[in-house]
Amino acid sequence: MAIARSPITVIDCPDAPALAAFYSALLGWTVEESSAEWAQIRAESGQALAFQGVQGYHAPEWPGQEVPQQMHLDVSVDDLDAGEEAVLDLGARKHEHQPGTTFRVFLDPAGHPFCLCLD
Repeated sequence: MAIARSPITVIDCPDAPALAAFYSALLGWTVEESSAEWAQIRAESGQALAFQGVQGYHAPEWPGQEVPQQMHLDVSVDDLDAGEEAVLDLGARKHEHQPGTTFRVFLDPAGHPFCLCLD
């Protein structure tokens, strides 16, 4: 018997509402909760992501490990070019290191790496 339901991934960042807005637009999820220190988005299916504002936040360095990435999201897309254009319009940056051909690495507005992957 499980003690809990499903976990929620919480991502540290300098500006919780701004990062929640970015991922809400990227994933098409609804911003459910938002304050200066905490924001949460949720899919219709119930999946959720939360964002916690951290003072003195340091963005991960990838592929270097001086400040490890600790986690990253892989987001499935049907078309890498269209996905790239969309995330750049949302405020992501394409990372200069691109180690594969079936996925592309980007940095969200807080500097977290995430990948768009062909589905």
